Amino acid sequence: MPCKNFHSGEGCTRKNCKKIHDQGSSLLTMLGFLKGATKAMDICVFTITCDEIADAVLEAFDRGVKVRIITDDGQAKGKGSDIQKFIDVFCIIDKKILLNGSFNWSRQAVVGNNENLVIHKDGPIVDRFDKHFDQLWKKYER
Repeated sequence: MPCKNFHSGEGCTRKNCKKIHDQGSSLLTMLGFLKGATKAMDICVFTITCDEIADAVLEAFDRGVKVRIITDDGQAKGKGSDIQKFIDVFCIIDKKILLNGSFNWSRQAVVGNNENLVIHKDGPIVDRFDKHFDQLWKKYER
């Protein structure tokens, strides 16, 4: 798990800290993009059980970013989920950046699994995912 202190403005001062101090981890890369959102964040994931990711999404919402989330309703109500049967794992930020890959938004993905995060900026693939999200949003809208 990444060290929260190391990645804050203050830095880590603990001598025996066993947390990750790597700016290039998938989690920290993802958090950087989530924290950089200014207009919109469309998220399509099975579940969110990683507190750091949930906090970044909530912080974006609090900054006025329009946040839409599609998730598995059964998982949303399950123990350990940080949100209220989904396979898609992607996020579109400001209609310009696509975060995609096997990297689930779960604690297990961060600490135990070997998962990947692919980042696309602008271009037709971002547009396709944006359209796909809008189709799913309409399909599951209540």
